[in-house]
Amino acid sequence: MEQFRQKFIEEASDLINELEKALLDLEGSPDNPDIVEQIFRVMHSLKGGSSMFGFNKMDKFTHHLENIYDLIRNKKLNISDDILNVTLASVDHLRNLMVEKDDTDPTHQVQHDLLLSKIMEIINENTIAEDEGKTIQHMDARLNKELATYYISFIPHADIFKYGTNPLYLIDELCELGEIKIYPRFDKLPEYDTIDPTQCYIYWDIFLATNQGINAISEIFIFADDQCDLNVHKISEINLLEEAPFLGIIDKTINNQKKIEVDQLLLLTNDLEKVFAKEQEKEARKIGKGAAETSISSIRVSSEKLDNLINWVSELVTIQARLSLFTQETETMGLTPIAEEVEKISRRLRDDVFSIRLIPIENMLTRFHRLVRELSHELNKEVVFKTEGTETELDKNMIEILADPLMHIVRNSMDHGIESTEERIKNGKTKRATILLKAFYSGTNVLIQISDDGKGIDPEQIKEKAISKGLLAPDAELSQKEALELLFLPGFSTAKKVTKVSGRGVGMDVVKRKIAEIRGEVEIESTINIGTTLTIKLPLTLSIIDGLLVQIGDTKFVIPVSSVDKCYEFKHTVLKNAINHLIRTDNTEIAYLNLREMFEIEGDAPETEHVVVVRFGEIRIGLSVDNIIGQYQAVLKPLGKLYKNQQTISGATILGDGTVALVMDSNKLISLFASNEIKIGR
Repeated sequence: MEQFRQKFIEEASDLINELEKALLDLEGSPDNPDIVEQIFRVMHSLKGGSSMFGFNKMDKFTHHLENIYDLIRNKKLNISDDILNVTLASVDHLRNLMVEKDDTDPTHQVQHDLLLSKIMEIINENTIAEDEGKTIQHMDARLNKELATYYISFIPHADIFKYGTNPLYLIDELCELGEIKIYPRFDKLPEYDTIDPTQCYIYWDIFLATNQGINAISEIFIFADDQCDLNVHKISEINLLEEAPFLGIIDKTINNQKKIEVDQLLLLTNDLEKVFAKEQEKEARKIGKGAAETSISSIRVSSEKLDNLINWVSELVTIQARLSLFTQETETMGLTPIAEEVEKISRRLRDDVFSIRLIPIENMLTRFHRLVRELSHELNKEVVFKTEGTETELDKNMIEILADPLMHIVRNSMDHGIESTEERIKNGKTKRATILLKAFYSGTNVLIQISDDGKGIDPEQIKEKAISKGLLAPDAELSQKEALELLFLPGFSTAKKVTKVSGRGVGMDVVKRKIAEIRGEVEIESTINIGTTLTIKLPLTLSIIDGLLVQIGDTKFVIPVSSVDKCYEFKHTVLKNAINHLIRTDNTEIAYLNLREMFEIEGDAPETEHVVVVRFGEIRIGLSVDNIIGQYQAVLKPLGKLYKNQQTISGATILGDGTVALVMDSNKLISLFASNEIKIGR
């Protein structure tokens, strides 16, 4: 039973996330009935599953919460801020109920009782008393006249009760979908003396006329799918429950204790609605085709299995490199095409496996919508959170690591960046401020930008704060970009007072450190009274990269191919005598770094050296190496704690011959070069 409970917890977590997102969408479109139906459907699924798997507290709580949205979808109650606030608070409470093991926790119980009282207050104030006849009329109006008829064979397994499932509750939910005719079958009932009260002996033939579709029927049995034999067939495009001849034949079949055959039902339907014969045949083909097309569905796989799969693919890439090297060193006939085919397959496998781990950025955005909404009320600021390019995909590990840094950035934008409503109006801005999160691909990287149209950041104020904290000399001269970089220093904050939102000097240094852990870069741009933009640049993957294998002395390095622009050959004397390390390539001058000197590699340079030109943004520099070996798939391995403070090497990889090559972080090299932290002179 525990494995089923765990499965429900996983599915319930997805449903709660879906509910939270739908609620935030509803706030922007309060008159959208589709969103209301979605919310009601999610709550209904949560209620059914929690009841089945013993989450009784969650079941009762969700039942009362569901009643609010039943009133809303029936036009008896209008969406309000109070309702949304209570429901969003209930979303957080549902997460607690899903994992709560100690019901004696007084804080938890107080929160539960408080929310429940608010929910009941909303229901009691707005419930409109109607007699049963009016309720049925309303249901008929909602279902409208376009009803199709379905035959449902529902045969519970004998042990269905031990899973906490009551078949009558499932049938009761079917009744809510439309008009229904239920035939209980008792032919499996044993003699009285042999009846086991823990076993289920009854099964049902059910005819349902509804416009809700086959999916709505299947959803009712979603948590009992493994506990029964269920078959659902659409037998007509019209409501056969209004046809007396049809009901007469079904009653006769049941009274004679005969089995209902689907084929005979369809023949009977054809006789009753000859006018619709061609349309029905076309629809049957359409349904059959649709079933074939949608037979492949997504499956839930644990992240641990995905991580193991990535590790095995990484090992395969390393073995493939050894095979390629062995092929080059031997002359065995027929081995070369085999090695080439293995390399091609390993590359495709690598790309497919990595694509499995890629998830869209929109999966983590609900929490930001929620944060902006809550801080807007808390700070008394009108702010709208907008997104672009949320279909952009990132490695799941990056998504997990990015969540906290992005929360810091959005929180700082709300507290520091966005002015008060009065100040915005005074400065000629719109009353409502905007925070925009934009994601897009740039080569083999993903860029995420968080922008606000607030007051911007004053570089002079930053300098004064840094000087007062002893982080900057009073006579230091800084450019605007250098001044903004001070925001990433540990303990630096421009807040004038400490609040629960910000001002404790913890945040932006954490942002930079976390992003650096996944080989990312973060930059900040700001204009006073215009706004601020933070740009995060990230590699698409963390584990395997396509690299250019080069050699300096006896040491091998890998340069990411995504950063390589061009490669050139130069005589050593030309590079040695270059003024200010500037060389001329393709009628342009470019600075180059002597990597032999930079990494302090002993030995003399060869007569002919190679210069690999790498690019990061608009900046291009050359990297001098002794030899270019060729393209190589590098499986990144961490360097360990002893080397965590160095910045120019992002990892290491094992070559086919068992030796180790260091993987350069070319983007970091260029950034350090651009900020004069790396000198080009000898």
